[in-house]
Amino acid sequence: MKVGNIFLTALALSSMWALPLNAETPEQKAERMEWFSRAKLGIFIHWGIYSKGETSESWAFHNGTVSLEDYMAQKEFFTAENYDPAYWARLIKESGARYTVITTKHHDGFALWDTKAGDFDAVEDSPAGRDLIAPFAEQVRKQGLKLGLYFSLIDWPREDYPNIYRNGPAKYDIKKDPKRWQHFVDFNFAQLRELNDTWKPDLYWFDGDWEQTAEDWKAKEIVEMLRETNPGVVINSRIQGYGDYATPELGVPVTRPESQWWETCMTMNDSWGYRIGDTDYKSEMVLLRMLVDCISLGGNLLLDISPMADGTIPQRQVEILKEFGRWTSKHAEAIYDTKAGIPAGHVQGYTSLSLDNKTLYIYLPYTPNESIELKGLKSRIRDVRVVGSNTELDWVRYNDISWSEVPGVCYIDVPEDVLDDKITVIAVDLETPLELYRGAGQVISFNE
Repeated sequence: MKVGNIFLTALALSSMWALPLNAETPEQKAERMEWFSRAKLGIFIHWGIYSKGETSESWAFHNGTVSLEDYMAQKEFFTAENYDPAYWARLIKESGARYTVITTKHHDGFALWDTKAGDFDAVEDSPAGRDLIAPFAEQVRKQGLKLGLYFSLIDWPREDYPNIYRNGPAKYDIKKDPKRWQHFVDFNFAQLRELNDTWKPDLYWFDGDWEQTAEDWKAKEIVEMLRETNPGVVINSRIQGYGDYATPELGVPVTRPESQWWETCMTMNDSWGYRIGDTDYKSEMVLLRMLVDCISLGGNLLLDISPMADGTIPQRQVEILKEFGRWTSKHAEAIYDTKAGIPAGHVQGYTSLSLDNKTLYIYLPYTPNESIELKGLKSRIRDVRVVGSNTELDWVRYNDISWSEVPGVCYIDVPEDVLDDKITVIAVDLETPLELYRGAGQVISFNE
């Protein structure tokens, strides 16, 4: 039996006694964000009634692809009979991910936990018949992973939410019926308080904020409520300016985002949720290139998996995660304790830097023809080695003239027998922290 909505307003109002957002110093925020900045790889999980595999998640009825009735009928196939949260968590750990984000509720309003605030969930409204978040959260933490919870601010089918269809009329105008809108806001607060008090996740991944303003969502109050009892929580940007990090989607940025912290979320194929007919998977090589691209720009990759309605993770997705695990375990040094690399033009490949700036990592998603060229390196090289085997590589610096401001050009030999099957990583260890020449060259006007 659900708790009546009579209690929702009280639950929401109590959230407003949190500490103000501006009480945190930049140093405190950097400390709170440290695990996220080092994580580099996370696994996204889209799972819900849409996982029958015949429609997209929520958007199917919103865009008019299927009727709302047909969409909701999919709940009868959401059995979770093969759901093994321990296996899910082990597989995520094996992939090299440091955190995972699971959809607690998408825009269709179907909750995967035993919510007392809402009236549509896996426990009472599907054959699964149980709370699916609780065992997953337990197993994720047993594996030492950070727990992220996706939560849609939107709940299109609810009568107190103003919109449902992209091209259809609004159910009501929130400015003309503020009590009805407040009823929905109270519902959101109540569900978020359930999640926060029960699991105190390390991260919230909000979605759907584009449909209302920050003031209407009460975005500031949501964040304050969450941090009242979970002060260390990290929150993504999709809460109208009150989040911690940016979330570019389905594409790695060409230039580094302005936000100090960011994450690209990416599908393995063309769909977020499981789709029977979607076999257009990206190769392991393509996805690993996306990972090192994110690392080189100082961000994270949140790679999506889409279990079936019975809880089975598709075999192709398992294969990709296992190949990620092979590559990340071999190259851990050049992944987790790194920051954004050097600007483009210095070397043909992605790069990152160790946190002390004394090792330059070069990621090679290709087979070099004889050697790789490294330009503009003012720092002196101590040695060059292959990450994963520590095989030392031969290198030479040409035109290294002591009285010239332009440093010599380095050439590093990379023999075929040291290459990784996917992406080879070279470590250039420096005698002093990295210094680069960024000029346009010079005309020699003096010679000894």
